[in-house]
Amino acid sequence: MIHLIVGNTGSGKTTYANKLKQENKGIIFSIDKWNNTLFLSDKKEEDGLEWFLERINRAETLIMDLIIQLENANTHSILDLGLSKKEHRDKFKKFAISNGYEIRLHFLDISKEIRWERVKQRNNEKGVSYEFDVSQADFDFMETWFEKPNDDELKDGIIIRT
Repeated sequence: MIHLIVGNTGSGKTTYANKLKQENKGIIFSIDKWNNTLFLSDKKEEDGLEWFLERINRAETLIMDLIIQLENANTHSILDLGLSKKEHRDKFKKFAISNGYEIRLHFLDISKEIRWERVKQRNNEKGVSYEFDVSQADFDFMETWFEKPNDDELKDGIIIRT
């Protein structure tokens, strides 16, 4: 089973993924951790969104290979990859269908106000789910970048609201 964890910045995707891991004995792929570990130390000030997207795409190529191995071992894959765009979610849906894997979308539909408070708290505490600071500008950008899942995507999915 592939679990797609979807929600805008600060919605609690990583926390939710960890809970799901305990319930399903799955493996989490968190793009924030991958980015922080593999790429952020190489980032130059002039590197922008395209720089990140290209690296995310490379990381996801490896993640898909690992998902195949996990499926063969009957182990759930929990994808905490942002998945902010429908096209990005469709990429994994097509991958799952083409390989005969079960897939479920989990949408964390949390208000902007609650998410921003969580981001400020995470930036300040630098706890378990912290990988890097999220600025107000980055948070605001994601408000325009994120595409909420449509009804078709949510069919048979799980919606979390608080």
